[in-house]
Amino acid sequence: MGKVYIVGAGPGDPDLITVKGLRCIEKADVILYDRLVNKELLSHAKPEADLIYCGKLPNYHTMKQETINTFLIKYAKKGKVVTRLKGGDPFVFGRGGEEAEALAKQSIPFEIIPGISAGIAAPAYAGIPVTHRDASASFAVVTGHRKEGAEEEVKWESLAKGVDTLAVYMGVSNLPYICEQLIKHGKDQSTPAVIIEWGTTSMQRTVTATLGTIVDVAKKERIQNPSMIVIGEVVRFREKIHWFEKQTENAYQVSGVL
Repeated sequence: MGKVYIVGAGPGDPDLITVKGLRCIEKADVILYDRLVNKELLSHAKPEADLIYCGKLPNYHTMKQETINTFLIKYAKKGKVVTRLKGGDPFVFGRGGEEAEALAKQSIPFEIIPGISAGIAAPAYAGIPVTHRDASASFAVVTGHRKEGAEEEVKWESLAKGVDTLAVYMGVSNLPYICEQLIKHGKDQSTPAVIIEWGTTSMQRTVTATLGTIVDVAKKERIQNPSMIVIGEVVRFREKIHWFEKQTENAYQVSGVL
């Protein structure tokens, strides 16, 4: 019997993978990797390792989740060391829990290797602390992905009134709805907001605005996925402590009125 390592590859910058995560790449016989995994990390794989792409776009999946689960089980039963390489952290909107469940059901040995999630890393690279003693005592990660016609899962009122900083994943396509719900449930539309596109990479692009104006700014700047949306007073600290754009030639930033 082999073993499966469910590994968080980090938010994009290949240097942000953990030491243990890198070791799992180096020793793997088979690597199943996602779209947002930095391809530089694959150069650390053994020359004879099988590299299998199973990335997903918002509206197109190269491989269904059930198929990925089947591959993990199949290779492990063949005695292979399998590394399942996922962007960010595997347990933060990464479906890593579902994969671990499938492996446990088949009594296949596995380990979870956490990764740095974009909800923390992208703001950090944009000069935004998600918590700050003077501005934020609470922080929540939220999915912005919403299936049309599906029952609402996000508790917008609790988020609008009870959380200081919101990090919204996969929210670009639903940005108007997200802002509408937060304002409707009590979030001030003057609350600072930022979108960080391709955070922690050389393609990072950061646009700042307010909850009431971010939709128009995002549309004007043609913001695309992958992007992290951060809403809260902590966004103001970017003016003082942004650092990454200063050392990246291709960095692009647009500042709206806060």
